[in-house]
Amino acid sequence: MDKKFRTTFKNRNTGQENHPKECCSHPRIVSRNGDNLCLNCGLIHGRALVSNERRAFTVQEMNNRKRTEPKWRDFGPRTVLNRTQRDSKGNSIKPKEQMLFSRLSKIQNSFISSIERNFWEAKPKLKMIASKLTIPDYITETAWKIYSIAAKKKLILGRSINGFISASLYTAIRVHDFPRLLDEICDVSLIPKKSIHKIIVLIIREILPNLGLKYKIISPQCLIFRFSNELKIDIVIQQMALDILNVAFSNGLKYVGKDPKGLAAACLYIVAKNSGLKLTQSQMGRIAKITEVTLRSRVKQIKSII
Repeated sequence: MDKKFRTTFKNRNTGQENHPKECCSHPRIVSRNGDNLCLNCGLIHGRALVSNERRAFTVQEMNNRKRTEPKWRDFGPRTVLNRTQRDSKGNSIKPKEQMLFSRLSKIQNSFISSIERNFWEAKPKLKMIASKLTIPDYITETAWKIYSIAAKKKLILGRSINGFISASLYTAIRVHDFPRLLDEICDVSLIPKKSIHKIIVLIIREILPNLGLKYKIISPQCLIFRFSNELKIDIVIQQMALDILNVAFSNGLKYVGKDPKGLAAACLYIVAKNSGLKLTQSQMGRIAKITEVTLRSRVKQIKSII
């Protein structure tokens, strides 16, 4: 590679040629959060892109090229004893002292209890499921509080961590009346619905009374707005579907024993067909996660009542 081209390519990657020469009287350009910005005036000059790094083969190369440090945990001992060959002053550590620090590191890890090891495995799984379903932080905090109390009461013994995390998250969703379905959690966590139902019954009976929380049944009203947003339906049609559902309830439609997903999907389908929207039964059933037979039966039932 030509030396001149190599210098130009290096300067372009470091962002020294992309930014304007005059942004303020005393420019001070640094890389922060992936952007090249001036600390004096706040002008962003461009993105700071990171290319593929060279491979490291020795311990010295790994130590020179690493840019991250161990992340602190929210629970358990926070002292980290790294296996290094030099102390804080840069002096080399003798082999006997290295053996001593290695022994202290093993003793430090043994101080962690079984509950902390359980938390260490369960917390990333809860964050993973919540991030995939775009669940707010306050619901995730409630789910973690439910799970931590269940772990301290030893209710998790004999049950999977994934199943209990999924059940705790769905219980928190129902406590805060957030429009998320159990089928979505089952698809992400790969846990059968029957197993999650058993754990939810245990949580409602043993944990929610201690926290003063109430398990709320999912309402078809919130699902109407949820399905409408996924289908990109106008707000006027959403309000008409909500009015049809309220009229059906006032005329004697029984809510007990019926899936709220089917009721919400049927009201939306009725209004969409009357408004001339191109909405098929298969499309509505795929969004609501119900069958076409269920959708048709709910549509006939609501039409006969209203």
